[in-house]
Amino acid sequence: LALCPQWPYCRKHCSYCSFNKYVVPAVDEVAVRACLVREARTLLRLGRVQSVTSVFFGGGTPSLASPHTVAAVLEAAAEAAHLPAGAEVTLEANPSSASPARLAGFKAAGVNRLSVGVQSLDAAELRLLGREHTVDEARAAVEAARGLFPGCTSIDLLFGLPGQSREAWARSLEAALGLCDDHLALYQLTLERGTALEARVRRGALPAPPQDLLADMYHAARAVLAAAGFRQYEVSNFARKGALSTHNLSYWRAEQYVGVGPGAHGRFVPWGEGSRQREARVQTPDPDAWMREVQSRGHGTRRRVALSPLEQLEELLALGLRTDEGITQQRWERFSPQLPLRTVFGGPGEAMALQQQGWLLLDSRGLRCTPQGLAVLDSLLPALLCQLQRT
Repeated sequence: LALCPQWPYCRKHCSYCSFNKYVVPAVDEVAVRACLVREARTLLRLGRVQSVTSVFFGGGTPSLASPHTVAAVLEAAAEAAHLPAGAEVTLEANPSSASPARLAGFKAAGVNRLSVGVQSLDAAELRLLGREHTVDEARAAVEAARGLFPGCTSIDLLFGLPGQSREAWARSLEAALGLCDDHLALYQLTLERGTALEARVRRGALPAPPQDLLADMYHAARAVLAAAGFRQYEVSNFARKGALSTHNLSYWRAEQYVGVGPGAHGRFVPWGEGSRQREARVQTPDPDAWMREVQSRGHGTRRRVALSPLEQLEELLALGLRTDEGITQQRWERFSPQLPLRTVFGGPGEAMALQQQGWLLLDSRGLRCTPQGLAVLDSLLPALLCQLQRT
């Protein structure tokens, strides 16, 4: 399975971010590192994990951690299970904490893929988002990353910002294409309750983006990236020259993963407790409380829920259809050996109607969205989930 260590600390609160993150005067990194290492060992052994297929350091801002912390977690994974040479090890980085020397330290620690949170290449948009970095710093960080991780550097961009025009988005995308490596992740901004940006829109201080404008931005980006040789292999992710994120694919394929660190999520079978059922796990969000729990019992799992066979199939459907490969027959059979894919979706019902409308395909390969269906997946899923539940 995959391993997902979380570094929850940031230097500031971005105006749009609702992730589990903390801005504190100082971080006791030695203590946090020791707890990340201990929890990784505990949960990997609890899951009787034999091989870690990939590692993704998320956050927060994991590029604020030291390379020594990253190396220690990777060493723990290699000791508790097996971390094959060449396994994908990704680190999320903010441009403001991605100097060439720092990135070189992460590479020496074992990182071989970088995801850079550029978000925008427009100075006014960066200020609106509350980002710490400038456009020049973003460019410098991506160029340094490409030098150290050629073919393995991804950049994140946001679209659908309040007040953003089609023209501004087109300029930002063009600038990103001139800068990027072989992977781009384009995310439509979600105005989350509790964030400063959402509050400004709710008060009327900023305009809410119209839905038709958001759709136009997304479709325009897909066309531009296709012309530049990128494959849209997931709703928001585009790659060329085979530079797909294998770690993220493990999520979308509903494979098992262990989340380590404050607020981390996981999906795995705790065989070490005698269980044979996959669980959804969430680690304690607050870093100080999480550390106390790890120090006292080896891990900080706050919530664990055994997933029923139906719940696992619902996750497989919702995640798998996000990708251009969809849900293969083989993957479905791993979760549902008694109930074939065609039995669920091949007869009269919502799935057949969506196939007739050109949104969905069901064939010997499996179930997947057409390119047109991939763009409107959120509107297709409720009907497909209802058909699954009825069956």
